[in-house]
Amino acid sequence: MTAASRTSFTETEYLALEKASDRKHEFVDGAIVAMAGARPPHNALASNISAALVALTRGRGCLTLNSDQRIHIPATRLYAYPDVTLACGERRYDDADPPSLLNPTVIVEVTSDSTEDFDRGTKFLRYQSVAELRHYVIVSHRERRIDHFRREGDGQWHLTTHTREDALLALPEHGGAIVLADVYGGVDLEEGRPTRT
Repeated sequence: MTAASRTSFTETEYLALEKASDRKHEFVDGAIVAMAGARPPHNALASNISAALVALTRGRGCLTLNSDQRIHIPATRLYAYPDVTLACGERRYDDADPPSLLNPTVIVEVTSDSTEDFDRGTKFLRYQSVAELRHYVIVSHRERRIDHFRREGDGQWHLTTHTREDALLALPEHGGAIVLADVYGGVDLEEGRPTRT
């Protein structure tokens, strides 16, 4: 049976196939899901928030990682490539080659037409099992909107939705906040869309 015709894989099989592939794939409930290329606004939004996180956390023992860094959530068997990941303090990795990060502190997903429901639903539920995760940030590709889920001291997640240009994505334990206008600065959300005739 070929990889294309199978519907369920083990984690070991996924890691072997991923290492041999020239494309990235996520692993969800035994399924291997190919990651499609993104439109220019998606890439620009990820770059902008990455740059803002680097500036905010400089000198604080944090590392900002792009979408080439795979993370592994052992409790839910998820392997994913978030658009931006922040890891603070001592970082832990699994034994895969290349290694997957086990303890992200902040995860940022920029939505797309094909991933938005998954980012807001199943993927977020899987991410919640990471004890070190304190912030889950969803940056909209449709409108100037950031949904910020913050884990409170009692383990509950609190949602704040930001739409104003001067809105602050508060990350106090990481040195301050990121302004929505900086995330969307210079980004045309319609750029690269097919023209309709």
